Amino acid sequence: MTPTGPALRRTLGVGDAVFVGLGSMIGAGVFVALAPAARAAGSGLLLGLAVAAVVAYCNATSSARLAARYPASGGTYVYGRERLGEFWGYLAGWSFIVGKTASCAAMALTVGMYVWPEQAHPVAVAAVVVLTAVNYGGIQKSARVTRAIVAVVLVVLASVVVVCLGSGRADAGRLDVGVSGGILQAAGLLFFAFAGYARIATLAEEVRDPERTIPRAIPLALGITLIVYGCVAVGVLSVLGPGGLGQATAPLADAVREAGLPGLAPVVRVGAAVAALGSLLALILGVSRTTLAMARDRHLPGALAAVHPRSRVPHRAELAVGAVVGVLAATVDVRSAIGFSSFGVLAYYAVANASAWTLDTSRASRVVPALGLLGCLVLAFSLPADSVIVGGGVLAAGAVAYGAMRGRRGRVPR
Repeated sequence: MTPTGPALRRTLGVGDAVFVGLGSMIGAGVFVALAPAARAAGSGLLLGLAVAAVVAYCNATSSARLAARYPASGGTYVYGRERLGEFWGYLAGWSFIVGKTASCAAMALTVGMYVWPEQAHPVAVAAVVVLTAVNYGGIQKSARVTRAIVAVVLVVLASVVVVCLGSGRADAGRLDVGVSGGILQAAGLLFFAFAGYARIATLAEEVRDPERTIPRAIPLALGITLIVYGCVAVGVLSVLGPGGLGQATAPLADAVREAGLPGLAPVVRVGAAVAALGSLLALILGVSRTTLAMARDRHLPGALAAVHPRSRVPHRAELAVGAVVGVLAATVDVRSAIGFSSFGVLAYYAVANASAWTLDTSRASRVVPALGLLGCLVLAFSLPADSVIVGGGVLAAGAVAYGAMRGRRGRVPR
């Protein structure tokens, strides 16, 4: 038992945690984020990828230190609450749940668009139902499914890179790195694809020996992802060039067709659908655990804090998240949610870095969280204006809701 309710079961080792992170990062983001980033940065795409990776490294380092200190479900919601105060923890949890719920629906619709475009919404809902059932069965079952998904996606991505770089149409001149005003915006959009390592931290209560496992798993997962993304970006750019990549609707499929192997395009489309399933699986895991943590503190209905006595998962939180995502996937087109999701996640990590700043007063130990905090704020406000406006409005709505909730708590009956 924890002070606020039954604990989850610690069953995940380093390998399981790494695969959960990879399932979140090497997911649909690599299939969809490269094109808008190329439109923003042109020949500066690779520089944008490098900037996103630096900020992601800072965030990952801060998250790993905090998760080792506070090995409980909730991630930055817990860290902000413990290090900065209840409001900042609440704001981090709010931005994560709202932003990532939209991302869940976007990933579900990505599955539908690749599997059966004419029936994308029903397929998306079916995907949500199936993966919610997988998560309901226990964290180990989710980890096994994630391993299989990551293996399939890595094979597909490796095939894309080999075909693109080995084709006679690859042109090294298209990899010239230029500097443009859109590099920071591209970095903010690409951050959407890197942000999955948060899932390792939000599952901290289900990790064995979290003080050692999480600091090892997070940088390992991030490093593998950076290598994969760098290779894919170089391969696709060498064939399509910045302009062609920016206009592509299915960048990786278009790249293999341009490279002279159109028969591989359907395989890439299947890989994209599988990758979206992997992202959706990990997203539902992360959102449900943050929901659990906020419900324990009564920032969300207390009934969502229940833990199943047999599978030891937050079953009510998982069902609630699945239901909300299912409704969104059935009724709303949220495939353009990358910018909004990036804004929410960057706000989430800004709180994580600010929390890590308080762990140690030495100047050297504060360099990484300071750089991460600055990077999050710069990238967040470099995103497209509509993403900043909507994201800022969502955070403001969360702050108002928090104030109203505190007002009700402080009201003394006559």
